[in-house]
Amino acid sequence: MLAVAGLFAASFLAATILPFYSEVILFALLRAGHDPFLLVAVATLGNTLGAVVNWWLGRFLLHFQDRRWFPVKVADVARAQRWFQRYGVWSLAFAWLPVGGDALTFIAGVMRVRLPLFLVLVGGGKLLRYVAVVFLADWIPISRSG
Repeated sequence: MLAVAGLFAASFLAATILPFYSEVILFALLRAGHDPFLLVAVATLGNTLGAVVNWWLGRFLLHFQDRRWFPVKVADVARAQRWFQRYGVWSLAFAWLPVGGDALTFIAGVMRVRLPLFLVLVGGGKLLRYVAVVFLADWIPISRSG
C-alpha cells in the first residue's frame, strides 16, 4: 500500500510546477505486478488533484501579479490568456502533456474555467495518458540478464 501512496504523491507533484514524472513510477509498479486498475485510478486522481492546485493558484493568486515576488511576468500571463482565448477550454484535454500542460491548468484558473468542466477535461486527458502507460508496459519486453 505504501507503493500506491507513493504513486499518488508522485502523480500529485508531477501536476504542479515541480519537475516530476509519475509515469516512471507507474511503469515500475505495473512491472512489479500491482493491479493496473488501482494504479491508473490512483495516478489519475493524484495528477488531477495536483492540476486543481494549479487551477486554484491561477484563480486566486493572480491578484498578486503586480508584486515583485510573483513568479510569472504580467506579459507572460497576458500572452497565455490570449492563447487560451484563441484555442478555448477544450485545450484542457491536453493538460497531460509534459510541456505546457501545467501552464494550461494555471491559465484555466486565471480564465475562471468552471471547476466541473475543468475536472472532466483535465481528468479525462490524464486518465487516457495513464491507460496508455499500462498498454506500453505490456508491450515493452522485460530484459532478463543471466
